[in-house]
Amino acid sequence: MPLSKDLVAASATPVVLSILRRGDSYGYAILQQVREASGGELDWAEGMLYPLLHRLEERGLVAAYWGRSETGRRRKYYRIRKAGLAALDEQRRRWADIHHLLEALNGSPYVPTG
Repeated sequence: MPLSKDLVAASATPVVLSILRRGDSYGYAILQQVREASGGELDWAEGMLYPLLHRLEERGLVAAYWGRSETGRRRKYYRIRKAGLAALDEQRRRWADIHHLLEALNGSPYVPTG
């Protein structure tokens, strides 16, 4: 069963910030990393990724700059900023809280992270 659009949308920011935490990247490479890391379950379109990157940039979570690929092609790269690292840590805590809540509803004790 494919992931719902709501779940994909809710997870997009922490997924992209997690990728950029590993190092600077550009749009197509981010799309590939999402596809590979999800085992093909998530196959985002450019039309979903680039508006998200622009929103993250507007919020001061990532910075964009122009660079050149190994072949000399000009590309727009994205780098996570300190505010993005802080936002990622907070979102990871919130996702862990949701995970623990779901576990509690299945019989395991609920242990909040925050």
